[in-house]
Amino acid sequence: MANTPVYIICSARPQTGKTLFARLLSEFLVLKSGGVVAFDINLKEPSLLDYLPEITETAEIENTYGKMQLMDRLIVDDRIAKVIDLGFHAFDEFFKMTEEIGFLKEAVRRNVAPVILYMPGPDRVSARGHDMLRRQVPSSRLIVIDNEFVVRGEMPAGLTNGRMLYLAALPTFLKTYIDRPNFSFTDYLRQEKDSSTELHEWIRSNYLGFRELDQNLTLQGS
Repeated sequence: MANTPVYIICSARPQTGKTLFARLLSEFLVLKSGGVVAFDINLKEPSLLDYLPEITETAEIENTYGKMQLMDRLIVDDRIAKVIDLGFHAFDEFFKMTEEIGFLKEAVRRNVAPVILYMPGPDRVSARGHDMLRRQVPSSRLIVIDNEFVVRGEMPAGLTNGRMLYLAALPTFLKTYIDRPNFSFTDYLRQEKDSSTELHEWIRSNYLGFRELDQNLTLQGS
C-alpha cells in the first residue's frame, strides 16, 4: 500500500531557491494526482502562498497551538500529498519540534512518508544544518538539492554523500519570467508547442526527477 507523502523543503539559510522548488514540486503533484495541500511557513514575501494560493495555507510554529495544528494535518494518512515550504527562520525550531514529538517514527506508524528536501548554499551554515538533519533523519528520507544557481559547484564537503536531486540554473531572463506570481509551469508545458525551448526542457527534466522520487516512495511503501 502506498504511503501518504509529506515533502518538507527546507534550508538553514535564505535565498537558496526553496520556494521555487516548492512551486515546481507542488505543480507536479497536482498534475500527477489532481490534488496537494501546501503549507507556507515563511516570514518574507514572495512566498508559496503568493504563487499557489488555491492549494496553499499559511502555518505557524511560534506557539504550541500552531505546532499542534500543523502536526495534526501532517500525520494523517489521507493519500493527499503535503508540501511544506519551510522558511530558514523556522528551520531550527521545526526540527527541534519534530524530534521532541517523535514525528518521523509516528509518521511511519501511521503510513505517512516524510521526505526532507534540503537546499544548501556553499557555506558553513548549510553544512551545520545538514549535520543536524543527518543525526535526526534516516538517510533514505533525506535528499540534498543541488541548486546550480546557488551552489555553482561549491557544495560543502559531506553534502554529496547521500541522495541528491539536481536543479539546473536558468538564464536570468527566464528566471525573471518564471518569478511572476501568475506563472504556471504546467500551463507552460501545455501551451508551448516547441518542446525544444530551454524552459520547456528544464520543467520537463524536473518533473521527471519528481516522478522518479515519487516512484521510489511508492516502492518503499509497498
